[in-house]
Amino acid sequence: MVLQAEEGLITTSARILVATAVPAERDAVARAFPDQGDEVRLPGAVLCRTAPGAGPGRTTTTADDVPGRTTAGAGASRAAAGAARAAVVIDLLAAGVGPARAAASTAAALTAAALAGAPYDLVVSAGIGGGFTPGAPLGSLVVADAITAADLGAETADGFLPVTDLGFGTVTHRPPESLVRGVAEATGARTGTVLTVSTVTGTAARAAALRARHPRALAEGMEGFGVAEAADAQGVPVLEIRAISNPVGPRDRAAWRIGDALAALTAAFGKLAPALESWEPYDQ
Repeated sequence: MVLQAEEGLITTSARILVATAVPAERDAVARAFPDQGDEVRLPGAVLCRTAPGAGPGRTTTTADDVPGRTTAGAGASRAAAGAARAAVVIDLLAAGVGPARAAASTAAALTAAALAGAPYDLVVSAGIGGGFTPGAPLGSLVVADAITAADLGAETADGFLPVTDLGFGTVTHRPPESLVRGVAEATGARTGTVLTVSTVTGTAARAAALRARHPRALAEGMEGFGVAEAADAQGVPVLEIRAISNPVGPRDRAAWRIGDALAALTAAFGKLAPALESWEPYDQ
């Protein structure tokens, strides 16, 4: 959280990195905000897009970097002398597909920001994913209260053992409860476990096995745990948001609703401003 003095005001600037897997998801998030030139803004906040193909660590321009520019809503804040104004600065990153690539790209972006003296306060893993029926139907939104690696462990004669049962590592990261609650209230999302897999589920047997092992699971994706590992390594809170594009189970591309899921992702980020502006990193 960066504090800046401005004309008698204390301006609180929260920096958030939103990591998606592919450019289509990144662009869906960007569409949530009205485009104003090189910046995308919402009241009280500014979102800054990276250029298509920009790699992790490539800097983006924020309103605070450009002389004479301020974030939207600054005039209203100045009307109340001595009042605090919160500015949320969001950078978008198409981090790549799968937990390893997502972790590497996110770690690089976090490190570059920290070295530049502008560390992130929150990392959001966002995108579309599969939903476990009936809890997460097509087009619905899921916010993770647990981000779990579904298949990180060992197969044994007695069944699967997560790495925690083997005595090392972790399989679950838990986003801040207050933030999960606020985002769910703002967007109407369901809350539950979001699984991270390296292989998308394509059979009923695999879906049933995952549900038996993770009874609170609502969705699966391929990047959340990797993003969470990178954030945890640098002490940054993490959140995961998934819009449901297909049911978890037998692979049936005719049943996928990718366009609807991307639209739901856009709509979700359009409603997030109050939750992001009011949340504080120390408010767990």
